[in-house]
Amino acid sequence: MTAFRVWAPRAERVELVVDEDRRVPMHATADGWHEAETETETETYAFSLDGGPPRPDPRSPWQPDGVDGPSRVVDHARFPWTDQAWRGVHLPSAVMYELHVGTFSPEGTFDGVIGRLDHLVALGVDVVELMPVAEFPGDRGWGYDGVDLYAPHHAYGGPDGLKRLVDACHARGVGVVLDVVYNHVGPSGNYLRDFGPYFTDRYATPWGEAVNLDGPDSDEVRRFFVDNALMWFRDYHLDGLRLDAVHAIVDTSAVHLLEQLAIEVADLAASVGRPLHLIAESDLNDPRLVWRREAGGYGLDAQWSDDLHHALHAVLTGEHSGYYADFGQLDEVATALRRAFVYAGEHSHFRRRRHGRRPGAVPGWRFLGYIQNHDQVGNRATGERIGHVASLDRVRAGAALVMTSPFVPMVFQGEEWAASTPFQYFTDHHDPELAEAVREGRRREFSSFGWRPEDVPDPQAPETYERSKLDWAELAQPQHAEMLEWYRSLIALRRGRAELRDGRMDLVRVDVDHERARLTLCRGATTVVVDLGTEPASVVITPPPG
Repeated sequence: MTAFRVWAPRAERVELVVDEDRRVPMHATADGWHEAETETETETYAFSLDGGPPRPDPRSPWQPDGVDGPSRVVDHARFPWTDQAWRGVHLPSAVMYELHVGTFSPEGTFDGVIGRLDHLVALGVDVVELMPVAEFPGDRGWGYDGVDLYAPHHAYGGPDGLKRLVDACHARGVGVVLDVVYNHVGPSGNYLRDFGPYFTDRYATPWGEAVNLDGPDSDEVRRFFVDNALMWFRDYHLDGLRLDAVHAIVDTSAVHLLEQLAIEVADLAASVGRPLHLIAESDLNDPRLVWRREAGGYGLDAQWSDDLHHALHAVLTGEHSGYYADFGQLDEVATALRRAFVYAGEHSHFRRRRHGRRPGAVPGWRFLGYIQNHDQVGNRATGERIGHVASLDRVRAGAALVMTSPFVPMVFQGEEWAASTPFQYFTDHHDPELAEAVREGRRREFSSFGWRPEDVPDPQAPETYERSKLDWAELAQPQHAEMLEWYRSLIALRRGRAELRDGRMDLVRVDVDHERARLTLCRGATTVVVDLGTEPASVVITPPPG
């Protein structure tokens, strides 16, 4: 017998659909749940609400035919894991690497990533961070419009493909973090609203309906997202989750969803005997995300630090449009290196208000530092990397500051060899109206940066996706090989010097010489000098005491 359950509090009659068209009545239980058992050996199933068409399971573990097809049963206990000796990730000493499964390898699959893991190990990477893999419309996309949050994408290799990747990473001493989206659900193939009050009109997000986390019947909605997080850790042996845009998660409950996540993930970590991490992306510059719960925080492990990126990008490239208007001076780079947030209560010209809050005594490893990531590259009009808009010497300087900063450094795929391929925004929506809306939305989005609408690639065009795939043949070219060696050397330097892995922010010393356009970063016995002047210069290094 196979048991099936679904939460559908508004439905008077729910049927389990198996064998394509055989309907099995489900009986209602407490709190809006419906249950049924069947002796059928079929692996595919769906649910019908009040005689309506079959719909995928909201908690479907696998959608082999895409977002509109039936769900398929997965027996997680059958996978032959070999990572029993894996003891998890030590975040304070980690070096992370963000990648998109579809464009990282020629195959565009989980197995394709496995084929390139030796490159990452040789680079010195400790943790791979995967952009979202939950089932989204079509065969290609960034993943932030996922609709079946429990199902690894069919085009990448499905559940077993992801498990093979995690198992292979652990065998090489590499942890895996997965990007998950809990602030909204994509529009195409989204049947959650048919099943229950998953969404609310009390709030709004830039990407779709806000999730109902604090209104009537929200207990089961919260459970849906918390159980999803626990599933990734438990059934896929993941080491961490990167929580997308948590500033768009609106929850007025006494216990915020993020705090509930942190509590339950900590309990699971104690049960499995290894650390499990939650890393937030936030636009708020709010340290309460990583403050301990006893101090009034949510108790997350770390958060992305965009201020360091923005400060470095503006100085290295000279760009000052859009949100880069708040940056452009070496003093801001120095501030970011000293306290993570450049704007920690100061007035932001771009936002036209005060922004942020001082972090207090938060160690540096609670923040991720980077000069590139999928957003900062892919959300440019044509997906240019920093090496397309700044000299490679300046890119090397930026990389040196990131790798010797007090933060957890993160590299975006291909950055380590100055990849010439862009990373553009691409989708595969089958709904013509939605596809056109996405095109128009991208054109409007870039108007504040001064980019012309005709310069924005068509997200729906297959060639936009193909252009974004890494060209691994570049590694044989001298210019790219030299950059790769630079990154390997920087990571090895960080690995070999204890002071560079010391997250105590009060020990960070930064000096700026405005006349010479020079910044000096002192981390214990290690001194880093970045000279952005145009003339040859001599630099005198004064050894620190001891």
